[in-house]
Amino acid sequence: MTLRIGVLGAARIAELAIVGPARELGHRLVAVAARDPRRAEAFAEKYGVERVLDNYQAVIADPEVDVVYNPLANALHAPLNLAAIAAGKPTLTEKPYARNQVEAQQVAVAAEAAGVPVVEAFHYRYHPVTLRLLELIRGGEIGELRHVEVTMAMPAPADDDPRWSLELAGGALMDLGCYGLHFLRTVADLLGTAPRITSAKATERAAGVDATCEVDLRIGEVSARSVNSMVAAEYNFRIALHGSRGEVLAHNFIKPHEDDRITVRTDSGERVERLGRRSSYSYQLEAFAEALAGTRTLPVDGADAVANMALVDAAYRSAGLPPR
Repeated sequence: MTLRIGVLGAARIAELAIVGPARELGHRLVAVAARDPRRAEAFAEKYGVERVLDNYQAVIADPEVDVVYNPLANALHAPLNLAAIAAGKPTLTEKPYARNQVEAQQVAVAAEAAGVPVVEAFHYRYHPVTLRLLELIRGGEIGELRHVEVTMAMPAPADDDPRWSLELAGGALMDLGCYGLHFLRTVADLLGTAPRITSAKATERAAGVDATCEVDLRIGEVSARSVNSMVAAEYNFRIALHGSRGEVLAHNFIKPHEDDRITVRTDSGERVERLGRRSSYSYQLEAFAEALAGTRTLPVDGADAVANMALVDAAYRSAGLPPR
């Protein structure tokens, strides 16, 4: 099944998240639009998109577009996902799914009623690195799980980046922490429980916009932490699992195409597993296409997206900041 993909915007993430995977898997990028037509034209020329359209709605309405990819600023996710639902176009939307739980619920309800999937792009969830982490928790090699910590850190974006805008639903927890909280929810599901926030703290770049945010949680008897920074000295995307008989470290679970290592330490010694440098985005697009063909069930859905936004909102409130 060849997907004909319409791209909303000329976002930096698109090359890694949709252009490369589409090329690898044989899908077509048929249309793109951006606020700045010159950026859309440059994007189309660089990546071989078949045509440039005047605006986002034109991409969504294009009869040759089968599915929509939405990597726009956070505040534009829900409105344009709703527009895609109304047009009957399945959508792969960048995370977070919406600005907040209420908005996420609106999108999920509309998608369910129309039978049009809107899939949140938690690409890490499809890669063998993540699957192996979950397998190690289930298998008990490190004993009883005691603590889980997800670190998401990056150097500061430019001052005019949408991630620093409250109006555009920016912030470290929105951009980075949604990953950590999602993984902790996945672990909680595996353990048959739900995560509970015990405390959170944030530092603000501008009023209401968090530059850093740390969230402490409990998953039953397991302690957990989501550490997020958009003002770090370097990139750091790690997951650490601590058990009663050992520990596991995924060195870069967000970009396993750069570092696919998992280090396992137990009383028996230390070993490094390499899980493959195929992009997690390629695994994701492959799964998305198979789901649309009816041959695969995805690990994320509307209910999952709503639950994740609920946890993001709760973390903001715990840190003394308003949800977006």
